[in-house]
Amino acid sequence: MNLRSRRRFLTQGGSGLGALAFSCLLEADTNPAPHHTPKAKSVIFLFMEGGPSHIDLFDPKPKLNEMHGQPMPKSFGKLITAMGTGNNSLLGSPRQWKQHGQSGAWVSDWYPEIARHVDDMAIVRSCVADGLNHVGSVCQMNTGDILAGRPSMGAWVSYGLGSANRDLPTFTVLIDDKDPLGNTKNWSSGFIPAVHQGTLFRQGETPILNTRLAPGDSPERQRGKLDFLAGLNRAWNADKAEDSELDARLRSYELAYRMQAAGPEAVDLSRETAETKALYGMDDPVTEVFGRNCLLARRLVERGVRFVELYCGSGSGWDAHSDMEGNHGKWCRVSDKPIAGLLTDLKRRGMLDQTLIVWGGEFGRTPFNEKGTGRDHNPWGFTMWFAGGGVRGGQVIGSTDEIGLRAVERPSHVHDVHASILWLMGLDHKRLTYMHNGRAERPTIVAGETMIPELWGAKPRA
Repeated sequence: MNLRSRRRFLTQGGSGLGALAFSCLLEADTNPAPHHTPKAKSVIFLFMEGGPSHIDLFDPKPKLNEMHGQPMPKSFGKLITAMGTGNNSLLGSPRQWKQHGQSGAWVSDWYPEIARHVDDMAIVRSCVADGLNHVGSVCQMNTGDILAGRPSMGAWVSYGLGSANRDLPTFTVLIDDKDPLGNTKNWSSGFIPAVHQGTLFRQGETPILNTRLAPGDSPERQRGKLDFLAGLNRAWNADKAEDSELDARLRSYELAYRMQAAGPEAVDLSRETAETKALYGMDDPVTEVFGRNCLLARRLVERGVRFVELYCGSGSGWDAHSDMEGNHGKWCRVSDKPIAGLLTDLKRRGMLDQTLIVWGGEFGRTPFNEKGTGRDHNPWGFTMWFAGGGVRGGQVIGSTDEIGLRAVERPSHVHDVHASILWLMGLDHKRLTYMHNGRAERPTIVAGETMIPELWGAKPRA
């Protein structure tokens, strides 16, 4: 056998072995096992991009109202904020507050529908983040780091648990009328295999792009084209086993092929009753877009999608540096009824217990004014809430100081939030690792030691 023949034999043999391995990879059920019994099967993350004001929604501050218009006391320390030094006068909240449910949790009049569900919610008033600007902070709330390049939380869930429905993406992202700041890096797979990145769903009749057959095409012809393309890609990839992007491309083609049947059915909201659509606010132009996404999120988790992220106010809509009343008044109307509808619908279908709902933004807002009628960015103390999926509802965890500036009781960093989400999904953030550049990387980098065990009724660590 001459040199050329030996090379041909090795190339063809290698391609054949690669084809066999790839075929097995596609067909085998190789989902990894969770680290412990999960409390939730899916996550729906309601991301209020721009920074919703905790002190106008879930964290009332009577003292702040008393001090309205006064300079911020020096006892709170000097601040460097996104837009200045934090020396502006204090800005009280004109909201009307009431206690709701058996738990008596306080919610402002901006969220009257969500307030009906406080007994299902654990409200964490002491969240802490690191970034001052939107791009870095949105990135951190998604990936754990203010710098781009790490896997997003949905990607870690996909990597740690695998798929629950081979015909739909494991991790999906739903946006409204704009792209989020930072765009695709917020649902990136970072350094873990590219197959775990999020799949973007858009507005309109075809939220999933490229899943409809071209005119004149047929499933058989499409199958043939994909098989031919896969053969070419396998031959090319025979000596590039370390390149995860081509493997992800091959898998995405196969997923897209299967989604041509499953995808249109999953996003076909015409199958829903008029009562259900009205529950989500789809009969009102103000709530129609976000309501559609919330309903779509329910349909996706119902079909086994593990992680669904919904953006409300994509492009920093909640960023109220001025006209606090107009800005938050708008986005609260947009989100209140759809979110309440989602909670109601999941509960009546018996799905809330297995679906973890997370609400929050990249940070909160300051107790002092910005441009007279707005508030600056506040990563030092803000609110997120959780419901369903093993969460013990009807409780408030942690607190901020008397003006809502800093977390003072039970501070919970973004890493603790992420570790807690993973724990409820059956994953231990310290054991969920991926070897990268000689280091066993984990979702919380080297933090998230405490989690927030009160969420599921456990005692906090000392």
